[in-house]
Amino acid sequence: MQSPLPVREGVNATRLRLPDEGPWTTAMDYMMHRWGHIDPQGIEDRFDAGDIVGEGGVALDRATRLEDHTFIWYYRSLPPETRIPVEISILHQDDHLLVVDKPHFLPTTPGGTYIQESALVRLRNQLSLPGLIPMHRLDRMTAGVLLLSTNPETRGNYQVLFEKRQVQKEYECVSAAEPAAGHPAVDFPVVVRNRMTKSRSYLLAEVIEGEPNAETRIERLETFDGGTSAGAAGTRAPGIHAAGTAAETNPARLARYRLEPHSGKTHQLRVHMASLGLGIVNDAFYPDLLDKAPDDYSKPLQLLARGIRFVDPISKKPVEYRSKLKLSEAAQTPR
Repeated sequence: MQSPLPVREGVNATRLRLPDEGPWTTAMDYMMHRWGHIDPQGIEDRFDAGDIVGEGGVALDRATRLEDHTFIWYYRSLPPETRIPVEISILHQDDHLLVVDKPHFLPTTPGGTYIQESALVRLRNQLSLPGLIPMHRLDRMTAGVLLLSTNPETRGNYQVLFEKRQVQKEYECVSAAEPAAGHPAVDFPVVVRNRMTKSRSYLLAEVIEGEPNAETRIERLETFDGGTSAGAAGTRAPGIHAAGTAAETNPARLARYRLEPHSGKTHQLRVHMASLGLGIVNDAFYPDLLDKAPDDYSKPLQLLARGIRFVDPISKKPVEYRSKLKLSEAAQTPR
């Protein structure tokens, strides 16, 4: 359902579904029930100013009855945000697509405490493209190639490619060169298949019994000596369990891997690497969930969306877009 309110400052208006029934006479009564403890005067002011609208852009007032509307739209009051000290690089732009290198730490879309500080909102504002929509998503901690649609008339052509899995994605990561203690040796290349699930109420994705719904091909590209940084220690290499351990004086052997997912489950690549005893460097979730801490911009998750390729549905020609970013722990001379 299309919002009757335009994008403002790069952010879509919020849509709220009103209940079919309840002890509230008016729409404002319901909103006061939900959020009156936070900003009752602000809610009244919005109704008085006509800033809350229903379908067709019809403004609601204090007396609008609850049953008069199913959906209403309004702009959220956005708190100030601290700028994340990273920048987005544009790789390609045409009449249909925008392709960028999303940096680590920046979420793809607004949510939670990150609204203005999301790739989508930054790009909408920077390029004056309020209708910009991402074609897929990268985790906040993952960097690399991100495709966005600039043209509503051709957007569906690209969405079909993703729905039919006609887009090939390639990732790179840095982890230990050999599995952690308790895990068998791996004969690369290897394909990991299992069944994954992710609950909205829990941070971590889980592997469960059942028909596989997640598949990743993993290839080890090169190995090299790791640094003595805590980031290298976070690989969970043999004898290494967490940042700040003895690994700081006994560097681990690291490797760069190519990952080719044939499905797109949340945290799939991180879970599949950890399942081999090869947790990705600086991963605070897998194989062990670390205590929540402020972002350390010197230690990004060593996972990069390196490339994406497909047959462009408009030009009918094969295209490929490659990230120009480098994984910091891989920027060493291979041995």
